[in-house]
Amino acid sequence: MSIIAIVYHSGYGHTAKQAEAVAAGARAAGGTVTLLRVEELVDADAPGWATLDGADAIIFGAPTYMGSASAPFMAFKDATSKRWMTGAWKDKIAAGFTNSGSMSGDKVNTLLGFIVLAMQLGMIWVGQELMPGNNSSHGSPDDLNRLGFALGAAAQSNVDAGPDVAPPASGLRTAEHFGGRVAAVTARFAKSKVA
Repeated sequence: MSIIAIVYHSGYGHTAKQAEAVAAGARAAGGTVTLLRVEELVDADAPGWATLDGADAIIFGAPTYMGSASAPFMAFKDATSKRWMTGAWKDKIAAGFTNSGSMSGDKVNTLLGFIVLAMQLGMIWVGQELMPGNNSSHGSPDDLNRLGFALGAAAQSNVDAGPDVAPPASGLRTAEHFGGRVAAVTARFAKSKVA
């Protein structure tokens, strides 16, 4: 069984819903999952850091604000430098998800920031394997991966919609699928390390 930590920031609740969907997918695939909000990690001695250190995989999540991850997530990112100094997260699986008000909203930049963070920490990145949805005359906004992201899971929430209705079901199903993929890859990787 793989141990997966999901560390995220959610400004208005939309990204929290996405995080919960990622967690549901990872659990359904057999992973043991802990959700951690970055606000829980302000103190260097917070127990959440030990959870991250003990995880087989860490999934990063943040809303995309002004073309990048939110400021609270960036503060967490800076705080990981102690893990970089010691190589504490080397060879852990890493993945990420984001949400913004626009279909694109420059979410790629947020996901690329997560990837650079993971590479700095010596982690192994897992992306989204789904083909793009909703990109043909036979497609639908209800398709999985309707936004067509390969770097991680991406969702869109209308800026005037609360987390009770956004992200839409297809975005949450995509996040759930992604959580299952990360859990499955993590389990295979852990098994190969033992062998």
